[in-house]
Amino acid sequence: MGNFAAFETKMTAAGMGDAAIRAFRRNYEALLRNETGMIPENDISPADHLASLESLPATPADADLLAQAVVIKLNGGLGTSMGLQGPKSLLAVRDGVNFLDLMVRQILDLRKTSGAPVRLLLMNSFSTSEDTLGHLDRYRSEGLADAAEVELMQNQIPKIDASTLDPVAWPADPDLEWCPPGHGDLYPALVGSGWLDRLLAEGVKYAFVSNSDNLGAILDPVILQHFAQSGAPFLMECTRRTAADRKGGHLARRNSDGRLLLREVAQCPAADLDAFQDIDRHQYFNTNSLWLRLDLLKEQLAADSGVLPLPMIRNNKTVDPRDKKSTAVIQLEIAMGAAIECFEGSAAIDVPRSRFAPVKTTGDLLALRSDAYDVLENGQVRLHPSRNGEPPVISLSDEYKLVDSIEGLGVPSLIGCKSLEISGPVQFAPGVVIEGSVKIENTSPETAVIPAGTFCDTTLRF
Repeated sequence: MGNFAAFETKMTAAGMGDAAIRAFRRNYEALLRNETGMIPENDISPADHLASLESLPATPADADLLAQAVVIKLNGGLGTSMGLQGPKSLLAVRDGVNFLDLMVRQILDLRKTSGAPVRLLLMNSFSTSEDTLGHLDRYRSEGLADAAEVELMQNQIPKIDASTLDPVAWPADPDLEWCPPGHGDLYPALVGSGWLDRLLAEGVKYAFVSNSDNLGAILDPVILQHFAQSGAPFLMECTRRTAADRKGGHLARRNSDGRLLLREVAQCPAADLDAFQDIDRHQYFNTNSLWLRLDLLKEQLAADSGVLPLPMIRNNKTVDPRDKKSTAVIQLEIAMGAAIECFEGSAAIDVPRSRFAPVKTTGDLLALRSDAYDVLENGQVRLHPSRNGEPPVISLSDEYKLVDSIEGLGVPSLIGCKSLEISGPVQFAPGVVIEGSVKIENTSPETAVIPAGTFCDTTLRF
């Protein structure tokens, strides 16, 4: 088993470039070797003594340095888990303003306040390109609508038939024969698209990369100044793990060479799980906001024969994700942040939790639409100062999993809310204020209307 020629032929026919093919080959060969990628606790030490954003001198980058920067937003995802049919970045945050609008506002504000032509690149997928560019057409006068100026296309890779390790065939819907390669595709996409060479030729040396659904991730001129002065090839923004983050990956330092690395739970031997989940030992997790020196990235790629040696992630799925009886497939992914171990001199910085505000669930969206967050004219989204950096914890029952289901819920005041748990059909009347920890349970099929007023540290049952 394992004939790569069939994959190469398929990818070439689909227009995938050499960089994408070589990256996929590396991961496919790792699959054939049955690599596990395990990282035992004895092989690592905690990552500590990180520089912190709050301790940096408040010296922002000047216009000359900002002119050497590009903001790259990972915009390949559809909001299917939240019931969306299009790009997640087109989801309304409030008052008809969506994630993409806020990203554009941030860039335009940086340009206006600094006078520097800060670039924006959107790493789109085949699923998000058309709708994203259609929305950007309203920003044509600002030079942010032309695909040739703002789009970095994500590659696609074949799904692998789990029984034969050949490219899977699914004539009923050939599009399902392909999958995204994970956000680690950033590196081959930059190379294969020509964007890496183009940016360097235009004097762009620094890239800030983050997820489009993380509204806390903005280009901070103070971090840019720190990164430029450090000379590091790669800087990862990390923040402190809490009890809620115990099962997520963490930053560590490899004992053999002292390099920083990421360890995900799938890479942790069962015997080391307690240490993995010890948030006092392993204190930091990756926010997936990264800073790259593009000239040093080009050098490292040349040293690695054009492919960064990122750990391969294996996902077992079915070719049609909606049909669990369809052909079993293997999807190979690579993670962008894992590149921290590929560079000599990579660094990490401890940032406030406010720079990590992803919207992954409808509960996150409800909080974002409330007064617990301020949405500023310059596109920045911040927790209200009175919350001291702590977002409200919103837990919604399964009937609220999709965005449409919360449109009729109403948005209560959450500025003083510690946690809100809702189960069953509920609607908030205008003027509802939630403070402290509130639990609302409705076991009847009829919608319970929560009247105007303040509810504090209580349980409401209907």
